[in-house]
Amino acid sequence: MPVLCSSCGDKRAVLKRPKTGHSLCKACFFWAFEEEVHQTIVTANLFKHGEIVGIAASGGKDSTVLAHVMKLLNERFNYGLELMLLSVDEGISGYRDDSLETVKRNQQQYELPLKIVSYEELYGWTMDAIVKQVGRKNNCTFCGVFRRQALDRGALMLKVDKICTGHNADDIAETVVMNVLRGDIARLRRCTAISTSSEGDGVVPRCKPLKYAYEKEIVLYAYFKKLDYFSTECIYSPNAYRGHARTFLKDLESVRPSSIMDIIHSGENLSVRDGVKMPVQGTCQRCGYISSQSLCKSCVLLEGLNRGLPKLGIGKHHRLHDKILTQQPLTEKEERKLKAVHF
Repeated sequence: MPVLCSSCGDKRAVLKRPKTGHSLCKACFFWAFEEEVHQTIVTANLFKHGEIVGIAASGGKDSTVLAHVMKLLNERFNYGLELMLLSVDEGISGYRDDSLETVKRNQQQYELPLKIVSYEELYGWTMDAIVKQVGRKNNCTFCGVFRRQALDRGALMLKVDKICTGHNADDIAETVVMNVLRGDIARLRRCTAISTSSEGDGVVPRCKPLKYAYEKEIVLYAYFKKLDYFSTECIYSPNAYRGHARTFLKDLESVRPSSIMDIIHSGENLSVRDGVKMPVQGTCQRCGYISSQSLCKSCVLLEGLNRGLPKLGIGKHHRLHDKILTQQPLTEKEERKLKAVHF
């Protein structure tokens, strides 16, 4: 006997929601998913009428669903937003070039302006070139740092008021786990925030409308809506640290389905006792980007790449790093010693 939709009671259910356990028909699932995203936006007061909002678009399921839902809700509830798509081309052959074709189709489907910024034009390096120099062990560190800054630079070019990203509940729970394992209290306090305020010049506020949406439900929404998205995994990501956190989280979820939301709520309710020293945000002396050090991570990594010392910004800080980063000349002996550390 077919299971009827637990919401309308008339139509045949096509899925059981991983998030709530309710059996729903397509129409009721679409409405429930969209309404939950709308409530997230309204409750957190993510946008103001008349703002220009850039949607970080990669062509993947999360950003494609985000673009679709943002356009739909903007029209349904009259948010009064001007929406634009913003993409970053990391320079990964066989992956990003294909996914950007999906983004270009999304641009036509949703009739939204599109801006693409590339690592090559911003930094003089592509990820393919970086991987050739650093290998596949630490390449995601470079990509993550460069991508965050590239989004901000693209947002400034578009003159948007905010950037919204497709981070979902699974992503945020993974980040909480990663920061716990690293013992990174500063990032642990920030990673569950649904939005960030402007932290300085060159930094555009960001928000996560899909913060409480499960990855499984995003996949189901994209599938039943027949959305056009790119589903191939990055060729450099299998060795990423996040992958281990994801596997751990999936194992937890199979035992306790609420574990994703439980971890997010734990991160949200984290408190740090008074007197604990936390990093103070400043600006990079070289590029002006936000940084808790004299030079931002992006400038440190770039300096290492350009000097042929790719591990300069990774791992333990060597006493000669400060001399390099302030552009002081090294003696021949110091050059040999530093290269011995990094190779």
